[in-house]
Order: sequence, then C-alpha cells, then structure tokens
Amino acid sequence: MSIDFILPDIGEGIVECELVEWLVKEGEVIVEDQPIADVMTDKALVQIPAMHSGVVEKLYYKQGEIAKVHSPLFAMTPEGDDSTNDIVAAEPEVNAQVDNVKTELVTKEISVPSVAPSSVKGEPAVSNTKTDGSKALASPAVRRVARELDINIHQVEGSGKKGRVYKDDVVAYSQNGSSVIPTVVNGGTSVEPIRGIKKIMATAMQNSVSTIPHFTYCEEIDLTELIALRTELKDVYAKQDIKLTMMPFFMKAMSLAIKEYPVVNSKVNDDCTELTYFNDHNIGMAVDSKVGLLVPNIKQVQTKSILDLANDIMRLTNDARSGRVASEDLKGGSITISNIGAIGGTVATPIINKPEVAIVALGKLQKLPRFNEQGDVEARSIMQVSWSGDHRVIDGGTIARFCNLWKSFLEKPSHMLVHMS
Repeated sequence: MSIDFILPDIGEGIVECELVEWLVKEGEVIVEDQPIADVMTDKALVQIPAMHSGVVEKLYYKQGEIAKVHSPLFAMTPEGDDSTNDIVAAEPEVNAQVDNVKTELVTKEISVPSVAPSSVKGEPAVSNTKTDGSKALASPAVRRVARELDINIHQVEGSGKKGRVYKDDVVAYSQNGSSVIPTVVNGGTSVEPIRGIKKIMATAMQNSVSTIPHFTYCEEIDLTELIALRTELKDVYAKQDIKLTMMPFFMKAMSLAIKEYPVVNSKVNDDCTELTYFNDHNIGMAVDSKVGLLVPNIKQVQTKSILDLANDIMRLTNDARSGRVASEDLKGGSITISNIGAIGGTVATPIINKPEVAIVALGKLQKLPRFNEQGDVEARSIMQVSWSGDHRVIDGGTIARFCNLWKSFLEKPSHMLVHMS
C-alpha cells in the first residue's frame, strides 16, 4: 500500500522550502535514513532522510519548486508490502525495454546524415549530452545561480573534476542561447522575480519587522583583558585541536547574564497575552556561508564550559559553511548573536529572529585611545555592540542593565570565572 512521506519541521518558524535536488528517482529502492532530497530554507541547505525502507513511487515536486512543511513530499511503498516486490521484480524487464529503445534511437541517429556546425570555420560544435537523469556535481551557490537564470543544472556540462559544474559553466551555458534568463528588460530597467530562498527570507524579515516593535541599544566593550587571556590559552588548546575564538566567551557571559535577566531569553505569543520563559539558554550565532546567512544554535549553554562551547561552535561553523546544518541545530533558539563585525562595520540595527525577543550584533574590534584610571591615554581593544529588543516585553532599562552585566563579565574575565558554576 502506498504511503505519503510528510515533510517534517526543518527549522523554527519555517513553513516552506525550495526543492534543490532529488537524490532518488521514481521506482528506486530506498532504505531507512537514506538521503532523499536536498531542500533550501531561508537559513540552510537541509538534507531530508527517508523514515522507512521501500520503493519510491512518485515525487510530488520538481526541482526549484516550493514544498510546504507538513505536506506530502513523495509517495512510497514500504518494505514488506506485496506491491514492493512487484515493483522490484518489474525493474529488469523495464530496464531491458529502455535499453532496446535507446539502441533503436542510437541506430537511427547514426544512420541520419548530419551537417555539423563545426564544419563552419571558427564555430566549434556545442554538445549537450548530459541528461536530466544524471546527478550534477555543484555547490549550493552554483545551484542558486542556475535557478536564478532558470537553467536546469543537470543539462550543464561541468568543466571541473568528475564533471563538477562551476559558475562559469552555468553562465556560459546561458550565453549560448540554451536557456532564457528570467529577467525582463524594459526602458533601461530590469525586473527580477523574488522567489525561492529570497522569497522565504523576505517573508521572514517582513514578518519580524511588521509584528515586533524593535528598539536598538548600543554600547562599547573594552575587550583588552579578554583578548590577552584568549591569546594566552589559544596555542595551548590548539594542540588539542580546539579552536578557541572569542565567541565561546561571548556566549558564556551572555548565559550568566540571562540568569539575572531571564526576560531576554523568552518569547511572547502572537496576541501578546503570554510570556514563555526558556529554562535552556540556546544561543544562536549567525554564520556567513556560501549559501547565505545561517543561524544554528548551541543548546544548553548554561551547562557547558568554555571548551565545550568552543567545540560546538567549531562543529556548527564547519557545518554552516558547507551549507549542511542538521535541522535540529536550527530549531529551538532563544537568543541570537550576529558577528557582523567579522566582515566590517561598528554599529547595526539587527532584526530579531522571531519568535525570540532579543538579538545583538557585534561590531569590528578596534584599537582606540582611552583614558585609564590614572588619567593617561592608552590604546585599548574596543568593540561596539548593538542590541535590538522586542519593546512589547523588554524596556530600555532592562536591556541596559542586562548589557552592563554582560559587559562586566567580558571586560573582567576573572569576574566571569567566579560566577561560573
């Protein structure tokens, strides 16, 4: 008996995703946990695994189409069902028929005299021998370019190793007249449809800004002592393959401050009648990857050491930069850190990752002159931070006091160590 595979939750607040690539075909035998499809949300490229073994009967979406969460993604016959055996047994006969058809087609093509375009001097023949059924080797960024140009990437001949398709291959394919660029030019302007990942991102951002009254609070933090501590420990733990960045300290200090101000680690319902406090501090971090901005989160920061956090951050960063983050790592975030300063900029107005109620953007680290206690000017390592809060549940005084406590832990690491349990 045929059953439908229902697309599960793949991230907090995500209701749809773009079907990037099917990893199986109709009629193919699959096993439990086998990757079935790559889908793209507004935050990550996610691989959907099979929940049961059996045979794929029907794929409900084509490449590039938008699939709905909690809706059927494909139909299959579970293992052990009588019809499964019938399908598997029929495969050799079907394959034999296909081979016969292919042989006839090849024979016909050989017998027909052809006028090769390459017979014209200076115009080499263009071959499009790649079929839709073959699997394309390409990065998510290249696939995104292909979708924007309305090109089936499976038809593009790759110039890389083992036929890997690069961006130049896709652009060259479009310029050869093999596809139509979905850009309408009129009167010196161009119109590009917003779809796929861009549409999902636009919807999420509009939803946050239009339903949450944002306010921004900025502060500067002197990180001179923390940088000295991190420099002292960095090489020691590098020998243990632990990359000790500044982020574990930012997260741990934030978790300690949340204990005093739990309202920043909460969520409010749609009609603003209930406030839910989270016991766990699941702190998200925005990662700039080749597939776009990803926001995985580290679970239960309040229970972890600086080294535990360093290992988790290293794992999630690698996953995010490859574009493949586990759906569990995208769910359940309670507050977010955006390290935009790693690219540039000092202040920002970050948009809250709904349903969270606060987010902080870290500016770039700068060497700036500051007065010490003796009144002398010295160079200090200064970072500007910018908070955005949900003004329905957080007021200016609360975010200021919370930020001051967070700041005190970062400026005096020994103060933070004393408060760690």
